[in-house]
Amino acid sequence: MGKFIQGGTVQMFNAPSVKSYAAAVGKKEGEGPLADCFDYIGEDVTLGTDSWEKAENMLQKYAFSIALQKGSLAQTDIAMIFAGDLLNQCTASGYAVRDFDIPFVGLYGACSTMAESLALASVFIENGLGGNIAALTSSHFCAAERQFRFPLNYGGQRTPTSQWTATAAGCAVVSSREMPPYINAVTFGKIKDYGITDVNNMGAAMSGAAYDTISTHLSNTSKSIDDFDYIVTGDLGLVGSELLYDLFDKDRVNIQKKHKDCGLMLYDLKGQDIHAGGSGCGCAASVLCGYFLQEIAQGKIKNILFTATGALMSPTMIQQGESIPGIAHAIHISSE
Repeated sequence: MGKFIQGGTVQMFNAPSVKSYAAAVGKKEGEGPLADCFDYIGEDVTLGTDSWEKAENMLQKYAFSIALQKGSLAQTDIAMIFAGDLLNQCTASGYAVRDFDIPFVGLYGACSTMAESLALASVFIENGLGGNIAALTSSHFCAAERQFRFPLNYGGQRTPTSQWTATAAGCAVVSSREMPPYINAVTFGKIKDYGITDVNNMGAAMSGAAYDTISTHLSNTSKSIDDFDYIVTGDLGLVGSELLYDLFDKDRVNIQKKHKDCGLMLYDLKGQDIHAGGSGCGCAASVLCGYFLQEIAQGKIKNILFTATGALMSPTMIQQGESIPGIAHAIHISSE
């Protein structure tokens, strides 16, 4: 059984495996630098449906179904699905899995949901509470813009700090220890609010939570950044990454030399005009399930600390003058 350490960290003794994984993305993401890593690339933003929300449902279905195929698994082999997304009432997830007849736990961690779902699945498997558990999440640019900011036909000018919500989904199926990638430890983060009120500056709202969770994980597990090939954040983008470096600089820790941000990896920042980088639940999910897990499985990368970050923004609360709380969850994923 895993050992719970004060501060939100669970150390795994039996190191669950990520048995299979898949990433499904939209057209824009399929035109980026990681195009060859994805299992499915859509031809347009609707994926053959008649709405953006339905298209996001399809992305989750594709990611889950392809992960099952790659792992030679049937739906009956999955004990439970942990899934979430950005939409109200976890719409994309609930509608995506309604035909699968599998126990479902809906989650909301904003853009941190891939780490949240994967961490929970790993803790369940570590403690013998299931044979195979799927961690699944998604986001869609058009659906998210409509819900959180403005309708696309409004034509508002995007600010330099704004990030592009990824049209993407990722699925990882966790099982008992068998083969790499292994989950060696997880740290569940705390809410951190630094008073950011700008809905177009998600990186700033999430950077403090990323710093706190990474620092806590390193302290609780007696590790340093040098024990990892990469410290991977979910979607801090350009602004949030710079703020993260500043926070660690105060501790005299140069995290920049080890840092990779999924929001900066998913797109060609200059060629695709996405301003400060990518964001959304599907951003970290697709980069993890499309790129990093494969690299770890093949032994090209040995250890990463995957720390997906989320801005828990409510348009209603922002209109009432509230700030944006941030959250981050960390997972030590290893080839050993």
